[in-house]
Amino acid sequence: MINLMYIVLTAMLALNVSSDVLDGFVQVEDGLARSNATVGRRNDAVYSQLQRLTEQNPEKGGPWLEKATRVRNEADHLYALVDSLKLAIVIEADGKDGDVHAINRRDDLEAASVVMLGVKDPKGQLLREGIDSYRDFIVSLLTDSAKSASIADALSTSPIRLPGTVNPRPWEQAKFENQPVVAAVTHLTKLQNDIRFAEGEALSNLLSAVDAGDVRVNEINAFVIPQSRMVMRGGKYSANIVLAAVDTTARPAIFINGQQLSGSDGLYEFATSKTGNFDYSGYLEVTHGDGSSTRHPFSSSYTVMEPTATVSATMMNVLYAGINNPLSISVPGVPTSNVSATMTNGTLTRNGDTWIARPTKVGDNAVITVTATIDGRQQTVATSTFRVRKLPDPTAFIAFSGANGAKERYKGGKPFSKTLLAQAPGISAAIDDDMLNIDFEVLGFETVFFDQMGNALPELSQGASFSAKQREQFKRLSRGKRFYISRIRAKGPDGITRELSPVEVIVQ
Repeated sequence: MINLMYIVLTAMLALNVSSDVLDGFVQVEDGLARSNATVGRRNDAVYSQLQRLTEQNPEKGGPWLEKATRVRNEADHLYALVDSLKLAIVIEADGKDGDVHAINRRDDLEAASVVMLGVKDPKGQLLREGIDSYRDFIVSLLTDSAKSASIADALSTSPIRLPGTVNPRPWEQAKFENQPVVAAVTHLTKLQNDIRFAEGEALSNLLSAVDAGDVRVNEINAFVIPQSRMVMRGGKYSANIVLAAVDTTARPAIFINGQQLSGSDGLYEFATSKTGNFDYSGYLEVTHGDGSSTRHPFSSSYTVMEPTATVSATMMNVLYAGINNPLSISVPGVPTSNVSATMTNGTLTRNGDTWIARPTKVGDNAVITVTATIDGRQQTVATSTFRVRKLPDPTAFIAFSGANGAKERYKGGKPFSKTLLAQAPGISAAIDDDMLNIDFEVLGFETVFFDQMGNALPELSQGASFSAKQREQFKRLSRGKRFYISRIRAKGPDGITRELSPVEVIVQ
């Protein structure tokens, strides 16, 4: 009603109504002042309630009280600025003894313009900038779009187009130019009312936000959440004991075997010393808002096992000297990155998720020691012993391409095409027993042919390749004839040179 009277009186003032109108402004001013006091007391009550909630639960209410305090400070600062402007306008009209509550020259049309629109120090511009900053800050705190729009409209400082004019005029000029002192003061009091109203909306919104994230439940249960039910001896058993849907800022008291658990995060942790299955139980004590408390029992179990690790050769059950032997090393329940291993009689290196063992001395065992970092402490979890053997002898063969283009190996003892023999560059050697697939370097060999009298005709190779004399002998071979490849020397990746078994070639 007071705001409506203010609008009506402003309209009548534009019609140059008599001094009765000025008296009406005085009545509106008094009503607005009383309204401001009422709104201020309401805002004080909301702020006090927020303070009490913060005292009871600082973690939950603290952030919102901090924002509310800033709201109060911003509102008080702007409110005080408006008070100073009202006094400045009245002093400009009535002199240094001017009193806002007892204005003598209520109809003075110059005082408001001098103070608010002065050339050197335009207070109207300062007020407009202060209102803009305060309005934007308050709106940023509101989640209700309707309330945000209401505040933005009440504290709007957009240019105003007055009746009878074409172009809009700046807010401060439209509000204070050629306005009687009483009208200017009343307008500023109305502005203070809007400031307090906006403050109240922001404080109420912050108060309601304190419990906005709370979850309402109709059933409360205690849960034990262990990080693992399997624990190695020497490691730690860890479990989170929580209340379902519990407020993380007001945790319950936890008792295990009659003793209260220290700490507020519900972490139950201790070192284990012996193996076996173990049980434990306790309860959570929850304090409610009315001061009463309830107990919620829980129980759980855990298993302590001896430290163990799995070490297995993925390619064979022994380690061979001079080559890379793939190994798989793992510790149950421990990440691969926390597992390390060392080896005697050779080197052991990690290769992604696998390991490569490379023994050096044949006949000596290789001992692999596995360690793991558990609960921040490194401990040995297993050792494994492997026999180190020399690589077995490879098989010599003639490599050729089959009918479908696949690489094939002729190892002797059956007919072999003379055409394929002529195309072969020489002989090769490798271990290919489905467990190992290792190539050897052929250093040299000898072919043995027989003449019609049964005399042996040996010919030496050119390293791993057939020599020219050997190829001449191939041309003389007829169907069903045979020759032998003997004295084959090959060297493996272990550096050992060995003589291989002969190969009987039957010409087809």
